[in-house]
Amino acid sequence: MIIGLTGGIGSGKTAVSDTFEELGIVVVDADLASRVVVEKDKPCLEEIAKHFGSEILTENDELDRAKLREIIFQSEEEKHWLESLLHPAIARQIQDELSASTSPYTILVSPLLLETNQKDFCDKVLVVDVPVELQMERTLKRDGVSEEQVKSIIKAQISREKRLELADEIIVNDGSLEDLQLAVKKLHQSLVAEI
Repeated sequence: MIIGLTGGIGSGKTAVSDTFEELGIVVVDADLASRVVVEKDKPCLEEIAKHFGSEILTENDELDRAKLREIIFQSEEEKHWLESLLHPAIARQIQDELSASTSPYTILVSPLLLETNQKDFCDKVLVVDVPVELQMERTLKRDGVSEEQVKSIIKAQISREKRLELADEIIVNDGSLEDLQLAVKKLHQSLVAEI
């Protein structure tokens, strides 16, 4: 069984996935998979360098993420080119990691689970939900970014209402870390019982 774990920025996805890991559950992280496919000497990185030129690489021949971000934010066409290259590669990487899992069930953590086809890999969707004010507060404290930046990230993500509507399981994270860990442990027991 594959459980897709998602939630808005600052909702506590990492705290939830860390708790699942402590319980012996394999966690596959979509963000990490997206970095793996553009590592040094990987075919995707070679394609990116061929397309954008070698100035897209650092002096260590690694991807210069800041430079790439700059280019794709300025050009919708380049953004589409990059997505059509990376999305299938990321999907394969995620599938490989999910297939290799040996725990009773597997967690796929993805901030964009519901915005992408990654939800198709999952048997259930688990949403970590948090009130928007708390989301803002936590993200500002954690990331040291401007309030406007956090608001635009929240706006770019699927709405809280839609996320909750698509959830099979919901963990509300408006209390302490201990409360959150307890909620995860309870869910873990019911998932194990289901298998």
